[in-house]
Amino acid sequence: MESDSEMVPFPLLTTPIESNYGACTIPYRFPSDDPRKATPTEIAWIDLFRNSISSFKKRAESDTTVADAPARAEKFAQRYADILDDIKKDPESHGGPPDCILLCRLREQVLRELGFRDIFKKVKDEENAKAISLFPEVVRLNDNIEDGEKRLENLVRGIFAGNIFDLGSAQLAEVFSRDGMSFLATCQNLVPRPWVIDDFDTFKAKWSTKSWKKAIIFVDNSGADVILGILPFARELLKRGTQVVLAANDLPSINDITYPELVEIISKLKDESGSLIGVDAKNLLIANSGNDLPVIDLTRVSQELAYLSSDADLVILEGMGRGIETNLYAQFKCDSVKIGMVKHLEVAQFLGGRLYDCVFKYNEDVGS
Repeated sequence: MESDSEMVPFPLLTTPIESNYGACTIPYRFPSDDPRKATPTEIAWIDLFRNSISSFKKRAESDTTVADAPARAEKFAQRYADILDDIKKDPESHGGPPDCILLCRLREQVLRELGFRDIFKKVKDEENAKAISLFPEVVRLNDNIEDGEKRLENLVRGIFAGNIFDLGSAQLAEVFSRDGMSFLATCQNLVPRPWVIDDFDTFKAKWSTKSWKKAIIFVDNSGADVILGILPFARELLKRGTQVVLAANDLPSINDITYPELVEIISKLKDESGSLIGVDAKNLLIANSGNDLPVIDLTRVSQELAYLSSDADLVILEGMGRGIETNLYAQFKCDSVKIGMVKHLEVAQFLGGRLYDCVFKYNEDVGS
């Protein structure tokens, strides 16, 4: 993790940041709530994080890079459950009151203190290999759609389908370990439009008339998400002359893709001439976002990403953690898209939608 002194605010946030930006979308409490008593929303979210402990423990137990992994995994489960119980009793303990960033950070801290660096490494590697083998076919199916607007819709559906590979969701982790997930079948089975937030038609109209010079895409999960969802979309932007910067995590967190992993994947997908299946990829850059969580606070990004972003005119935040649970209402000095699938019932209820509903939020720039 980069030291605090090296982290800077994302330069495209509307200023003044203090009065315009709050990272977390769902308020767990209001100023009128008793600071010493957990609110019903806090309790619901603490329970959601507690429900994921068993799937994290299972991954940790089988981490061959850690000595005494089963015993340490048991310690993780106990220690994190105790922390959650403490916060329920006293919301101001452990750096509270809690929000989704704090609950994620505490989980990562406990894992790292016990020597677990990347408990999802094995499944990430397996899913990346599978998705790399499917990439040419997914690109071919998209390229065969001659109508530009229909192709765009197919690419966006691919982002939603890929985004379902999320092992931070207890339910999905169970489905995944039971029978895996078929990317193309998921594309066909998305909930019908209109989605719970659906600005896709506005974006589609803009796509026909506007080309962006530089897009920053905050990526989410490894496997089908980044390789079959985001990369075909990024390739389409490259075809249109847009420079694309993919911003990936500095450190591992759940099954999110990291910067070193993404660099390796792109090098495997490019041919000898540096193309992504017939599209020159010299304008495709990969940046280390400086982040180490499955959610992101945009007041703290790496200097490298800030430098690369300063002249961008499109920001895309993909995935439930970065684009819905945090940053759904973030305002930018340029066009922005928040896109992801709703994989927690609590998020669906907050938005007034269905579980596995889709969010496509498009905002034109609001100036500085």
